[in-house]
Amino acid sequence: MLNHIVIMGRLTRDPELRRTGSGIAVASFTLAVDRDFAPKDGGERETDFIDCVAWRQTGEFVSKYFSKGRMAVVSGRLQIRNWTDKEGNKRRSAEIVAENVYFGDSRRDSESGGQSYGSYGGNSYAAPATNSQGSYGGYTAPAPSGNSDFAMLEDDDSQLPF
Repeated sequence: MLNHIVIMGRLTRDPELRRTGSGIAVASFTLAVDRDFAPKDGGERETDFIDCVAWRQTGEFVSKYFSKGRMAVVSGRLQIRNWTDKEGNKRRSAEIVAENVYFGDSRRDSESGGQSYGSYGGNSYAAPATNSQGSYGGYTAPAPSGNSDFAMLEDDDSQLPF
């Protein structure tokens, strides 16, 4: 069976980090995710508010580096929980159990126009940010060599193989 979901949205509030009785970290947060389509009557796109939970190091990472308004990409699984409210009524909740959480924006975006992405789901990394000169972070990619195995394509799409 397959249960994998990826969503991208903005945090509606700062993540809430708690610990279980045995000390395991768990962070809960909500993402505001815009729908890909607008209503037929020309109105604004609707937004879904999706609850997420991240455990252990992923939860600590989210709590430390994400805050209200930040764009996040969450990869994980959908979980349906049954619970009883204070009045004794049976309730159901759907939430994403985050396996990986990525930055969907960068704090540098607003300052320099660059992009950087990072994640935590056992591994943490930051992909190189590009700028208008084609350099990645502090590294500039070498110019293409005159390798005869590759031919330059014209701007015309008719040469593309697909």
